[in-house]
Amino acid sequence: MEIICGIHAVREALESGRQPVERVHIQEGTRNPRLLELARLCRERGVPVRFEPPATFDRLAKGGHHLGVVAFGGGATYANLEDVLETAPEDALLLVLDGVQDTHNLGALIRTACAAGVAAVVLPERRAAGLTPAVVQAASGAVAHLPVVRVGNLARTLEELKEHSFWIYGLDERGEKSYDEADYRGRCALVAGGEAKGLHELLKKKCDFLIRIPSQGKIATLNVSVAAGIVLFETARQRRAAKNKRRQP
Repeated sequence: MEIICGIHAVREALESGRQPVERVHIQEGTRNPRLLELARLCRERGVPVRFEPPATFDRLAKGGHHLGVVAFGGGATYANLEDVLETAPEDALLLVLDGVQDTHNLGALIRTACAAGVAAVVLPERRAAGLTPAVVQAASGAVAHLPVVRVGNLARTLEELKEHSFWIYGLDERGEKSYDEADYRGRCALVAGGEAKGLHELLKKKCDFLIRIPSQGKIATLNVSVAAGIVLFETARQRRAAKNKRRQP
């Protein structure tokens, strides 16, 4: 049984139904309207609520940032790549992560991807963080809305994406093109590397384009969640501009 901590994560788990919730613990005597709203939502969903003294929450949360609410339920589930590709629109955007191991980075990446309109996040099975309770909490409820796929071989997955008409963009500090010079319209997959080594050489060879984010200061590299967010929202900007242009008489 997994722990879900925090107001956003618990609410999204209750509302989405993608992550089964067996019971919810809320701080007794609370006047926080968001916690009271969670209690009401639990009653609507038929989920048992237990009001607990504040001193018990650190033990229940096991180190998680609980904000006065902890839920217990089934673990977050992974989506199937074939199902994602079958329902992907013609302009689907995917985020592929190569060996991101920090749980806070992964949670931030999933949250940012959800906000940027990404259709799914793809993770490797080995040498990378998965959907742990810490990741689910860091994603602030985004896991309940955004499919996360886990695959055995990223290189083969990129080949499969190409067969489904995806252009593959690898984020690399030595990329030949600046991120804002690329054309992200149509089906795209952004591949971002892990915290320590970036993209593996084999995956670089599988990319159609290697793009970089130019640095104006003395620090040449960015945190992976920040770098991916910059490119994802540039993609969203380009697509929004293209749609607005088509609407003009």
